Amino acid sequence: MADQTHFAIIQYDGGGFAGWQRQPEQRTVQGVLEDGLERITGSHRTIHAAGRTDAGVHALGQVASFGVPDKWTSRELLRALNAVTPQDLWIALVGEAPPGFNARKNAVARRYRYLLGCDRDAASPFRRPFEWDLGDTVDFERLQAAAGLFVGEHDFRSFSSVGQEKPHYRCHVVASEWQQRPNAEGFIFHIQANRFLYRMVRFLVGVMVDVGLGKRPPDDIAALLGAANNTEASPPAPSEGLYMVGALYQEPALRRINDFVDGLRVATPCLEPHST
Repeated sequence: MADQTHFAIIQYDGGGFAGWQRQPEQRTVQGVLEDGLERITGSHRTIHAAGRTDAGVHALGQVASFGVPDKWTSRELLRALNAVTPQDLWIALVGEAPPGFNARKNAVARRYRYLLGCDRDAASPFRRPFEWDLGDTVDFERLQAAAGLFVGEHDFRSFSSVGQEKPHYRCHVVASEWQQRPNAEGFIFHIQANRFLYRMVRFLVGVMVDVGLGKRPPDDIAALLGAANNTEASPPAPSEGLYMVGALYQEPALRRINDFVDGLRVATPCLEPHST
């Protein structure tokens, strides 16, 4: 029986996962989804994600692709997957995709969001697992000025973790800005780029927060963008404040994905991954 390619939009609370990518003896998002898909179809199916989120990172609109026998409809898959996956993961949408669609390779842009808590209530157990409980006030103007320096195409190797060598470390950032949260709760960082390096957003936030706290001058950012490694960067921000908002695609057949991700642009409560 021929396979039909499908896409899925997935939301998850990253606190209970060792990241997206399947790892031996670790609970991962890919592992949970592939095991669930195997229970449904009777055979192993590899699932590809638009972005491989790190341990503890949440997702509001993670996009994934996979193939299943064409007897399965998107509606049936949505219902069946949500029936066999845990409560800290929810499939929001399933749809047919063009043959050969790959959620990672076909993506033309990705969006992330970071929640920074600056008020006393950020230490609440209902907020702390979903944002960075900074415990200090930050200068918003300095944050915003620092964020603007990342717009454009730059080499971001000094804002990433040391790992596997890549052909290049250039990313084209089209949006990078902070937004004030209501009731002086803190701030939200929004960023969109064609690609991201490992832990890149967390490194960016870590440096910007230090600038906002007055611990380092804004001029440091220009120097870091020209550095060969991350030895002078601030420590990366904690993973619990980071959310993958989603990925965007050019194919008209995938417009439903873009519409869903665009609907997440408005600032939302820190508990959004649990909303349905």
